[in-house]
Amino acid sequence: MNKIAMLFIVICVSIPAFSQENLKEVKITKKRKGIQKSFTVTGNTTIITSKELLKAACCNLAESFETNPSIDVNFTDALTGTKQIKMLGLTSPYLMITEENVPAVRGASQAYGLSFTPGTWVESIQITKGAGSVVNGYESISGQINTELIKPINDIPFFLNAYGSTDSRFELNTHFNTKISEKWSSSLFLHGNTRVAKTDMNDDGFLDNPLAKQINVLNRYQYYDEEKGLVSFINFKYMNDKKQTGQLDFDKNRDRGTTNFWGSEINTERFDISTKVGYVFKDLPYQSIGFQNAFNIHDQNSYFGLNQYNIKQSSYYSNLIFNSIISNTMNKFATGLNFTYDKYQEFVNVNDYSRTDNSVGAFFEYTYDNDDDFSLILGGRIDNHNRLGTFITPRLHARYNPWDKGVLRFSAGRGKRSANIFAENQPLFASSRVFEILDSNGKIYGLNPEIAWNYGLSFAQKFSLFGKNADVGFDFYRTDFQNQAVVDLMQSPQQALFYNLKGKSIANTMQLEFNYELAKHFNLRSAYKFYDVTTDYLSGNFQNPLQAKHRFFGNLEYETHIGKKGKQWKFDYTFNWIGEQQLPNTMSNPINDRLPEFSPSFSLMNAQITRTFSSTFEMYVGGENIGNYRQEKPILGSENPFGSTFDATIVYAPVFGQMYYAGLRFKIK
Repeated sequence: MNKIAMLFIVICVSIPAFSQENLKEVKITKKRKGIQKSFTVTGNTTIITSKELLKAACCNLAESFETNPSIDVNFTDALTGTKQIKMLGLTSPYLMITEENVPAVRGASQAYGLSFTPGTWVESIQITKGAGSVVNGYESISGQINTELIKPINDIPFFLNAYGSTDSRFELNTHFNTKISEKWSSSLFLHGNTRVAKTDMNDDGFLDNPLAKQINVLNRYQYYDEEKGLVSFINFKYMNDKKQTGQLDFDKNRDRGTTNFWGSEINTERFDISTKVGYVFKDLPYQSIGFQNAFNIHDQNSYFGLNQYNIKQSSYYSNLIFNSIISNTMNKFATGLNFTYDKYQEFVNVNDYSRTDNSVGAFFEYTYDNDDDFSLILGGRIDNHNRLGTFITPRLHARYNPWDKGVLRFSAGRGKRSANIFAENQPLFASSRVFEILDSNGKIYGLNPEIAWNYGLSFAQKFSLFGKNADVGFDFYRTDFQNQAVVDLMQSPQQALFYNLKGKSIANTMQLEFNYELAKHFNLRSAYKFYDVTTDYLSGNFQNPLQAKHRFFGNLEYETHIGKKGKQWKFDYTFNWIGEQQLPNTMSNPINDRLPEFSPSFSLMNAQITRTFSSTFEMYVGGENIGNYRQEKPILGSENPFGSTFDATIVYAPVFGQMYYAGLRFKIK
């Protein structure tokens, strides 16, 4: 069911009142897990709560998945420090990333958009593997990540988070919340981060992390009338993000546009307005209607050495959703209409790739749930897009509980999207590669739309082991592309080729999980992941570059008993082993700028200790990449960055090395 509808139903449930003279207060408490998995919901969904986000230095959304085995986090290049997420072996463009079920990271924001949502703003994150709901659109292929922000009606009056790290990154977050009236509440979120010092740990003459500055403001209003069954949100957001990277001696005022020193600036300004209105019918609590609207302008001006890349995207999104039942509450449905408009003003050096996209669609999703051992979601939508044409998107999710504490799930669905090849592959501008589009008959950069089918099967079982709680999980997913906008780095180190898929492109992924309560307050999470992700390139079939075939994840967490005045210690340790990765072809380079066919395997360790002094104040210290593993040569041709072998994009491991941080959190309740 749509998230808004679920909220509306929950808020309209009335609870009988009892007299204190007849009934004494009884408190039932249960410790809330940082990562939650339900055995009764239909989709293969994991919820990351705010508690889990506090276990690592999640300064932004891209850094919020370090302790979750479902998402892989990698660096995109050796210069910007940007982290990219992957799920089911596919990069974030194949995920639908939404904010409160409104598409958020798409188009122009694909490369850096995850870093534009501060971690302290996030209330929870829902991760769904496989094809998502048709209610949210047709673009999802490998899954959906939905972020729920802190609601004004539930927020505390004041929150402060201060952070600093050894890589000279400093951050400050403040939240102000006020109850305007009986039915109106408002929150003001202020975020700022900066990196002020130049670092070059590997002595290659280039900054390991960019000089950066970001200002981010969110002002949101919530209206809540339980009696009338009415809820609404109004959000205003402004963000200004600036990054400068390149050689240590690069001076942007002196060297921009010259070959004195190689440098880059990425300056982004973004403005968002969104509204959500929902109504639950007074005498029909199972029936509701919701209306979502979002408008944003994303304006990026950037250059990478002598490469210029500017993109401005103006977007409007509207979604009307109606929820009700068929005969009884075991048979529910959601139906509605949505509209999307995107105007792109895109310039690659002197080439103009501007275009306007728009689509209108209708959807219907049927849900059967017997509240016991079986549920089914069958959905479909039809869309008309000015470039993609008219097409149908089917989706299926099913759940079956064969026995107690066991759940079997299956999903299948089709996704279709237009690849924004330059916005999604911006790191390639930090190289000497020449961009070539080999096809010209398609309607998006001369390419055809990407189409893929995703199928998935998963099983999970809870049980008791030596008197302690445990659970195991297994899932297998396959993504089969009917067409793909192939990004070919296997042909030549001097080229980045873009063309329609000429053969097969598949992603087979398997994950095994084992979670165990080792002792009271002491928990283990572990996972092994296998990826068979291959594509037919012009030069043959290869594993997708920079995708490990084998990965292992482990997390240990321990918390002491909460003492007087809320005092507590919290310890968290995360281990990742990443197997060898296929590297792009560099064999035609001179020997000094060649890389092997595969990268070496390596391990990463992160840890954090948190000391809670009271219910309103805590401090934390931690470290990332504690083993200090660094890629030996992250930038090819660094001695001659304007030469033919320069490439800062073949990054399979950390560049900076060890990083330690500390911070504090203060609340007024």
